[in-house]
Amino acid sequence: MATSYSELSGEFIKVSSPADHVLLVELSRGPVNAFHVPFWKEYGQVFLRLSQLPDVRAIVLASSIAKAFSAGLDFSGLDNMNTYDKDPGRRALQIRAEVLTFQEAIAAPEKCLCPVIAAVHGIAFGLSIDIILACDVRYAATDSVFSIKEVDVGLAADIGTLARLPKLAGNQSMVHELAYTARNFTAADGKKMGLISKVVEGSRNEVVKAAIETAKVIASKSPIAVIGTKKVLLHARDHSVQENQEYVANWNSAMLQSSDLSDSFAAAIARKKATYPPLFKSAAKL
Repeated sequence: MATSYSELSGEFIKVSSPADHVLLVELSRGPVNAFHVPFWKEYGQVFLRLSQLPDVRAIVLASSIAKAFSAGLDFSGLDNMNTYDKDPGRRALQIRAEVLTFQEAIAAPEKCLCPVIAAVHGIAFGLSIDIILACDVRYAATDSVFSIKEVDVGLAADIGTLARLPKLAGNQSMVHELAYTARNFTAADGKKMGLISKVVEGSRNEVVKAAIETAKVIASKSPIAVIGTKKVLLHARDHSVQENQEYVANWNSAMLQSSDLSDSFAAAIARKKATYPPLFKSAAKL
């Protein structure tokens, strides 16, 4: 029976457990999940807490709003710049610090120990792209509509899209076109360029169900093996082949000593499903 994790929910984020070792994290700020400062700060804090839980092995990120994943930034709630110093140099340093803090919060799924699957439906504009690119796997319903929206409001996207998308997408021309024009694109377009790995027929319920099924498969594997795989894949994205080979050698010099390895072998020989202990004895206190 899945454990309840509702106590980890906040004002704008809902947390539940649809299956053993699997969490569903839902964006829940009506009417369209527009992000203001308290929302994105809570988002980062929730993922930080989830990463400390001893027996969570996969997370699905979705929206509880029927018509949207997220409309992006709520510009009406971003008036804190009025409180910054009037001197341009000092003001720039304050803005820089705020942007870096924002980046850190939105990158929280990437830094989470276990894999995070984004389940997207409806509108997914602007910050939505930053959010899902920090996830490990991205599914989209056929009703999804994406846009790298920042140029339409006078910005270069600065929370992760321009850093991650060129490294993930196989069509660099399309990346540039979408970033320059801010035009809408579909889930099929997203799959074509490499942003999305699976397009699910339907809307919210269908894509969330598909993501949970994949999360359940991941959660059945050795958590030590899955965490190591995530760490090595992220390292490979940002380093050379030789550097990554050395990194995984160092990583596995420790992790090959885990009981998960012998447990997996024993289960395979006995033709039984392996069971694995929690990563920690109890949740870390933050």
